[in-house]
Amino acid sequence: MGRAFEVRLFLFLPYTSAMRHTESHRTERIGWLRAAVLGANDGIVSTASLLIGVAAASPDRGAVFIAGIAGLVAGSMSMAAGEYVSVHSQADTEKADLDRERKELATDDVGERMELAGIYVNRGLEPDLARQVADQLMAHNALEAHARDELGISEELKARPVQAAVFSAASFAIGAALPLLVAMLLKSEWLIVGVSGSSLLCLGILGAVAARAGGASLLTGALRVTFWGAIAMAATALVGKLFGTTVA
Repeated sequence: MGRAFEVRLFLFLPYTSAMRHTESHRTERIGWLRAAVLGANDGIVSTASLLIGVAAASPDRGAVFIAGIAGLVAGSMSMAAGEYVSVHSQADTEKADLDRERKELATDDVGERMELAGIYVNRGLEPDLARQVADQLMAHNALEAHARDELGISEELKARPVQAAVFSAASFAIGAALPLLVAMLLKSEWLIVGVSGSSLLCLGILGAVAARAGGASLLTGALRVTFWGAIAMAATALVGKLFGTTVA
């Protein structure tokens, strides 16, 4: 009863600037954060693994550097293209759903109101109150109400292909540059140890920063990316060693 009264009271309160929702939530960062973390993580892991694999197969520093630069450029372009295509597919799906919802609103207003009210009933509102909420929200912006509550499409989680592609490419290049820079500063005999150690350290920091931005456990985030990075580097080092020995 108390909750229903509060909702009814809110519906009839005058709308003022003080009532506007101004909180900042972590979900607002999810689009660019996902692309940036994925790109940087991939840049560090793939480039470091490539450098370690080539170094394990051959002590030629020139070959190691060429492989690293090629990996940086190719990886950045691949990440941009992959993110753009995948996120654009999501955007196309969202657009198709919104177009269909727009047609349904134009041809079956009563049915759409009942559908929206039913959603609110399932979430815990009384039927009469759910109908009032549905009527008021549809009067304000019918498509927005159905997009958010029926389709799960919101402005914060909306697909942004260009943003995802740019963040992925830039973060991959930054991540890939770190092990490449370390490799340039070290002698050949220290290259594998130095690149793997510094890359794992960077991965741990990246995982902790990403976890902090997303409100998760710093330790869990750091350990997660460090573990899989270590597995990837060990695997490529083993492959490079085996093929290098075979060729020799």
